[in-house]
Amino acid sequence: MSTNLVPLREIHFRASRSGGPGGQNVNKVETRVEVWWSLEDSPAFTPAEKARLRATLGRRLSADGLVRVVSQKFRSQSRNRAAAVERLRSLVADALRPRKSRRATRPTSSSREARLQSKKRRAATKRLRASEPGMDG
Repeated sequence: MSTNLVPLREIHFRASRSGGPGGQNVNKVETRVEVWWSLEDSPAFTPAEKARLRATLGRRLSADGLVRVVSQKFRSQSRNRAAAVERLRSLVADALRPRKSRRATRPTSSSREARLQSKKRRAATKRLRASEPGMDG
């Protein structure tokens, strides 16, 4: 059923005054927008997609399964609202995108040789330091 898009009806909004410089507009108008979306309550995603979102979003997900996004970049509430919704949707879409699995590869002979050479150089440096008088640690 999923279109990898969070439906607007499931998103909750709250506006507040934005911080920082900006003159009278900032002191009077509630331009900062917080957006919440409940992953657990959403019928828009399958159980498998929800499990993937839980795993991928990790720390962005609150204990009660809410994803919170804040926008205060713009001077108007409507633009911040649109920006927050867009960021939430891109977060969810990115979390659902399948990741390429890493294929194990063997190190090249030149990289193996370079590693051994650097180990030998380091060992020689330490050997020299150990034999210097007056170096008690």
